[in-house]
Amino acid sequence: MTKVVIWLLSPLGMAFSLAGLALALAWRRRFRSSMALAALAFAWLWAWSMPMLSHWLANSIEQQYPQMPIASLAKAPAIVVLGGALSPPPIGGSEIDLNSAADRIWYAARLFHAAKAPMLILSGGYDPERHDYSEARAMAAFLADLGVPAQAMVLDEQSRNTRQNAANSAALLKARGIDRILLVTSALHMPRSVALFTAQGLQVIPAPTDFEASQAPPPSLLAWLPDALALDGSGRAMKELVGKWVGW
Repeated sequence: MTKVVIWLLSPLGMAFSLAGLALALAWRRRFRSSMALAALAFAWLWAWSMPMLSHWLANSIEQQYPQMPIASLAKAPAIVVLGGALSPPPIGGSEIDLNSAADRIWYAARLFHAAKAPMLILSGGYDPERHDYSEARAMAAFLADLGVPAQAMVLDEQSRNTRQNAANSAALLKARGIDRILLVTSALHMPRSVALFTAQGLQVIPAPTDFEASQAPPPSLLAWLPDALALDGSGRAMKELVGKWVGW
């Protein structure tokens, strides 16, 4: 249900919904209302496809937890690293696929080597119909290549979304007597993640990375013209806003 609500309120989902209603009204010969909804669908899709508006929305979320030098971050008993940064190998495959959020893993390794925490909780499950093992295990393999010892990593291999990340990580932490963490995830994802982890009774020190909207697009005509990457960015930003609202 949450994913359906997020899709309906996303730029693309809302535009398709309005266009569908416009077609239904046209079929019932209510042409004036149909044209108004069609125009609204077009304007909505155009607006959230503009780099200027997409950047503004993403930046308004990311700046809730601004980027900080590693040296200024407080120490904690554990670092929690959220999944979504890579995909485990497909069934029968061997290569881990890094995606645009892979900064999370690199940043977690930097925090560990800076002695900010002695333990990492890696949270990420998998789809057994597509992958041989979990994202948490794939993150552990990547972090091992970055010099993090296996004994410093604890895996949560069951989580499939952020709410489960929070609940499962909290259980692992509380079993070890830990209630304060450094939380590593993408800046866009941080406000929703902090809310969910705090709701589990944890004291959260945000350690955001993967900032996408750190620089505004240059003021030019292109910043106001539709762009596929801008539409994708708007969609992911709205997913975070709607996901936090649904969490409330």
